[in-house]
Amino acid sequence: MTSAAGTEADIDRRNVSDAVGVVVLGACAVWPLISAAGRDARPEGVLLAVLAVAAGYAAGRMSGALLPVAAPCVGALAGLGLAVAMPHVAPGPQFATPLGHAGAVAALLALATGSACCAAWATPVPALRFGLRMLAVGIAVAGAVMGSMPGCAASAAVLLCSLAAGRMRHRGPGIAGLALTAALVTGTVWAVAANVLPAGLTSALEGPLTEHRVRLWRDAVHLTRQNISLGVGPGRFGELSGTASEALLPDGKPHSAPLQQAAEQGLAGALLLVTAFCWLLYALWRSPRSTPVALTAGAALTALAAIAAVGDALSFTTVSVGAGLLAGLATARPWAAGVPQS
Repeated sequence: MTSAAGTEADIDRRNVSDAVGVVVLGACAVWPLISAAGRDARPEGVLLAVLAVAAGYAAGRMSGALLPVAAPCVGALAGLGLAVAMPHVAPGPQFATPLGHAGAVAALLALATGSACCAAWATPVPALRFGLRMLAVGIAVAGAVMGSMPGCAASAAVLLCSLAAGRMRHRGPGIAGLALTAALVTGTVWAVAANVLPAGLTSALEGPLTEHRVRLWRDAVHLTRQNISLGVGPGRFGELSGTASEALLPDGKPHSAPLQQAAEQGLAGALLLVTAFCWLLYALWRSPRSTPVALTAGAALTALAAIAAVGDALSFTTVSVGAGLLAGLATARPWAAGVPQS
């Protein structure tokens, strides 16, 4: 009776998680339309990103329920293939790391590593688990070979977090740690953009970040302060940012997801982006999958959040689909599964 009651309670919690997800994604789709109303704005890109995440999440839930090992393995191989091909097939200018395509490549490598590690934790066969972990190592090495050092570092971090997750009995502290990590990265980006850090620290960060990107971020903060409620409108940053218009290869983006949301959709838009990430972590906390699987997926999504905070990864549909797919795989209940693990 206790086991049945526990399982029923877990299903109820998952239903709450799914309902919250519907509300959050719905709000993320509606708010750009509100922000764009009455202005020459272009909310289509935001709507496409929301649709990509939702479609990926639904596909991950279905495939993860049917093929809990094979589906993430295929996802890892697909992510690696897309990361290798992206610099050659994606349109637009090639920006230096981690701007532009380089940021998307790093994000895909991190998500692919997370998928491989999730597949490794999902299989009970020791030899297959070892092989899948070697695939994850290979993805990190591929990042170094491709010259994507952020991708290599992100993949290595996801792999190490996955191995550490195997020693954790409960996922709550791990999920909290991932949320804190994402908050620290995002907070640092805002501090640099708002120019509130000590001069020495700001100068040290501007080196790897590049002066051009920091100027883009400060333009985003300036536009946010001028239009704090609704923003300047989706897709209008490039028109109103002096730094963006002066670039040799302009793409009209500030190369930071939270700053772009704030500048184009106001603080409400930025809060919706944060809420969407928190919902994914909450869904992983309530996932029926094992703790290592949930924390591994959380580590990969946190790596993506960090990359998106300092780059342009979320502007690529493949990255948005991959994030939703991994989250869906890690929250799916396999048909043959029993009572969820802690």
